This record gives sequence, structure tokens and C-alpha cells, in this order.
Amino acid sequence: MSQEFVISVAGNSVWTVLLVAGPLLVIALVLGLLVSIFQATTQIQEQTLAFIPKIVGVLLALIIFGPWMLGQLTNFTYQLYSNLYRFIG
Repeated sequence: MSQEFVISVAGNSVWTVLLVAGPLLVIALVLGLLVSIFQATTQIQEQTLAFIPKIVGVLLALIIFGPWMLGQLTNFTYQLYSNLYRFIG
């Protein structure tokens, strides 16, 4: 197992994590920004107001993007297991 192979596996791992978590994080970020703009314009400073839209938005995004995310993770796991012989030796 060479350094290049380890770096390649680590790079693919990081890329897969970013790719899978990206849509949920972007949706949570956008909803948080919209709620904070709403709070700033209406001067409602309720701390719990930001959580409910984020939770609902991330849940809906998980329902929508869930099969794609599972496919990405399954594909990555399949690639890891198919290259398992390269880890030993």
C-alpha cells in the first residue's frame, strides 16, 4: 500500500463526505439566513425561532436527497471493498 493510494482513498473519502453532506448543509444555511433576515426586519429575537424551519427543511431535504445520498455512500463503499486487496500488501 503506497502513499499515493492512501492519499487517494483519503481524498475520495473527504469528497464523498462533502458531496453527501453538502445539500443538507446548504439548505440549513439558506434557511438560517432567511430566518435571521426575518428576525432582523421584524425585530423578533426569539432564539428558538431559527430551529424549527431548519429542522423541517433538513428533514424535507433528507427525504428528497436521501436515495441519492445512499447511492453515493453505497458506491463509495463498493469501491472500497472492491479495492480491498490493495490494502493488504
